Amino acid sequence: MATKRKIYKFRQGDILDVEEHHDGNYGGPGKRRIKREKPTREQMRRVNAMNKARKCRQKLLQYFDSGDCFVTWTYEEQNRPLDMKGALKDFQKAIRTVRKEYRKEYWELFWIRNIERGTRGAWHIHLVVNETGSTLSILEKAWPHGGTWGTKIRKSKIYDEDFTKLSNYMTKDEHTPYRKKDGTEGKSRIREANYGTSRNMPLPEPKKVRLYRWPKEPKPKKGYYIVNNYEGINPVTGYKYRRYTMIRLDRKESKKPPSQGKYLVRMRI
Repeated sequence: MATKRKIYKFRQGDILDVEEHHDGNYGGPGKRRIKREKPTREQMRRVNAMNKARKCRQKLLQYFDSGDCFVTWTYEEQNRPLDMKGALKDFQKAIRTVRKEYRKEYWELFWIRNIERGTRGAWHIHLVVNETGSTLSILEKAWPHGGTWGTKIRKSKIYDEDFTKLSNYMTKDEHTPYRKKDGTEGKSRIREANYGTSRNMPLPEPKKVRLYRWPKEPKPKKGYYIVNNYEGINPVTGYKYRRYTMIRLDRKESKKPPSQGKYLVRMRI
């Protein structure tokens, strides 16, 4: 069975994100192409959730560093929106204010957010934004509906080197089970959620390679080390997949191309 490999190059090659999976269009040696069964609604939901978290993680890898900000905007009870439409309006107004403040300092704003309504009716917004040196102050002034709670990504409880934990946290919704302290799963604490990102964060196209056997284990490219090697089963195809990230040993923090860089060119007049 043939194997496909996709290699995404982030931050000018400082980070290589690799995906490997069996080609589900083919059977074993000498066998005909496998006829796919129509996936169930639950299977499609799980695949869509996986894809959303994957794209979120890759945008985090390309556009954010561990020194950027993880922030939560909360609502005072009397300011809670009536519905998700109202919460989106609140966010859009606030982020326009933030963007104006960034532009005043010649910074380009990148953001990822998840608006969540809890099962008890409380609303809050999780937000990842690039740091300017005064980001928390800007965010606090832009949000009149409640509190602003923030920290550096690397200081948060959901930080790991390839942003897997953070991306899963940022894309959770009403179908995501709550993990208890003892490791067991309980019902979701989210009634509804709305995930989104700024539009100025395109992802590069991957390099595609066809392999003819499933590698027993990934091997790092010379000058790189591997973090978070993960293997699982695709709930739709039933085939194994693998995902791992390689990071350059001598990388420099915030090394990004000008066209997809973290900051606007600071040309003060």
